[in-house]
Amino acid sequence: MTPRLSRRRALVAAAAAGLGLPAAATATAAEPARRGGPFQSLRAATFNASLNRGREGQLLEDLATGKDAQIRAVAEVIQINSPDILLLNEFDHDDEGRGVDLFREKYLEVPQNGQSPAFYPYAFTAPVNTGVPSGLDLNRDGTVGGPDDAWGFGQFPGQYGMVVLSRYPILADQVRTFQNLRWADMPHNLLPTEFYGPEISPQLRLSSKSHWDVPVQIGTDVLHVLAAHPTPPSFDGPEKRNQRRNHDEIRLWVDYLQPGRRSQWIVDDAGTRGGLEPSAPFVILGDLNSDPADGDSWPGAIEQLLRHPRVQDPKPSSDGAVEAAETQGGANAEHGGEARYDTADFAEPTPGNLRVDYVLPARGLQIASSAVYWPRRGEPGSELTGSHPFPTSDHRLVRVDLQVKA
Repeated sequence: MTPRLSRRRALVAAAAAGLGLPAAATATAAEPARRGGPFQSLRAATFNASLNRGREGQLLEDLATGKDAQIRAVAEVIQINSPDILLLNEFDHDDEGRGVDLFREKYLEVPQNGQSPAFYPYAFTAPVNTGVPSGLDLNRDGTVGGPDDAWGFGQFPGQYGMVVLSRYPILADQVRTFQNLRWADMPHNLLPTEFYGPEISPQLRLSSKSHWDVPVQIGTDVLHVLAAHPTPPSFDGPEKRNQRRNHDEIRLWVDYLQPGRRSQWIVDDAGTRGGLEPSAPFVILGDLNSDPADGDSWPGAIEQLLRHPRVQDPKPSSDGAVEAAETQGGANAEHGGEARYDTADFAEPTPGNLRVDYVLPARGLQIASSAVYWPRRGEPGSELTGSHPFPTSDHRLVRVDLQVKA
């Protein structure tokens, strides 16, 4: 057994115990950071890559071949955009971290369609709530079991998981995870207690997957990567349990950024209480499943974060999203929001294309540029973002370039 494998197994075992430690780093050194004078450019990105499968272990099998067409296309999108820090949503979790290693070694570190390899020596992944049996009748259908009765909707534990990849060191001993935080502990929550009843309501977990605070060392500074993937505000009944949960999952970050009493209800999986220090730089990454103007979100769900005094919204955009909305028509023609900000192709039959994927830096960080990777038809890369059946995902990679201290 090599030292790298031994170290990986120890770290992942600790993560499974709720300590939130990263999967193994590859042996390859990080690429040099882009520099320019006293500052350097850092690209942060989020990508719901649809690297989820319908059967436990299936993603590992596909990754092991090194030849899966969809995974190769996902890797090519990442290589083209070359983020320094990347959150992948919908990447099935395995407790040993094999999927993360296979994805890097057999796809990202291999040139895809002539692109340069992408090396990420540091990675973080941890258990999520999707597919984890609750032992409770959460959908109130009179039976217990199945994806609707898991803490987060999923066919098996870890489906639709998350991964943070980084070219900079992840401070493993400072990571905070919030997988087990109870929804009822949030003051003034939207929990539909009448639907769930007095037995179930106090036990429900807030995060449908998890919420992570992953500190990354960049020079002498530490950037807090706040990663999440709230539940879609759909697929429920008149009680609107998913709409409500989506709103409150987003609100967790709102409270986390508030000093003092507002964040004292928040307790991480290691038992530490409170939110982020007022002076700490951060970037929020994730498929937050909420559009400011359209779709099925609870009123004000994403606005509570976009209007937060510590958050700035670079509003990444693309011409490809405008073209797609015009070509597809349908629900897109009735939208109140601008199509250029869309990040997901949900055209048929409803709700149309939406802005649901976000990179939201702290106000103290300087933004150099931002974009949604959605080429127009016929442009290079458009074959990677076509319509259904999607070559990669129904979501697009969203990126923001920041100026940070060298």
